[in-house]
Amino acid sequence: MIRVHVFCEGQTEETFVNEVLKDHFSTMEIWSTPIVIRTSKQSKGGAVSYGKIKRQIEQKCKEDQSAWITTLLDFYGLPSGFPGMQIPHNNSLEKVQTIVSEFKRDIDQLNFIPNLVLHEFEGLLFSDPVAFSKYFNEAEIVEKLMAIRQQFDSPEQINDGQQTAPSKRILSLCDRYEKVLHGTLIALDIGLATMRRECPFFDGWIKTLENLPR
Repeated sequence: MIRVHVFCEGQTEETFVNEVLKDHFSTMEIWSTPIVIRTSKQSKGGAVSYGKIKRQIEQKCKEDQSAWITTLLDFYGLPSGFPGMQIPHNNSLEKVQTIVSEFKRDIDQLNFIPNLVLHEFEGLLFSDPVAFSKYFNEAEIVEKLMAIRQQFDSPEQINDGQQTAPSKRILSLCDRYEKVLHGTLIALDIGLATMRRECPFFDGWIKTLENLPR
């Protein structure tokens, strides 16, 4: 069996790995285990410097060399110290690809597979905004979420501005949205197959894990 440790930004991503990804990968004899990044000795999740992220990943790569180590971190709000952040780019996809490449080079461990969510976890939820109707039954909310989705070729293109990032757009329409409470529930209702179809960069990461050497 292949083992994959997934460093997560917070509790929502941890639950996403446990409730959405784990069942999918288990059918391929891939065992995925989430690890929430520590911000201090007492705390996990939330904003953290690149130095702290790097130390935790390097330590895990070295102490468990028979496993693969990957990440589930939002591009939106990424610490400025991340390698590749200052390299010129033409668009967000190009910037994320550059950061992922530089992240891989900087960690420099053979069992490390870098990954960022473009632009953030909530972007995946725009794969099927109808799923929000189960938890927010105001028809106007779903209609407006659908209208946002239709402005872009992919949910991953919904940008990372302070007021226009996916999570900000959701909160502007539904202030009752709570990431930890609703995020994974909505993702479960959407289904991994739909998210993969709608979000090609995310799908590429899943394919990389599916095709790890046995």
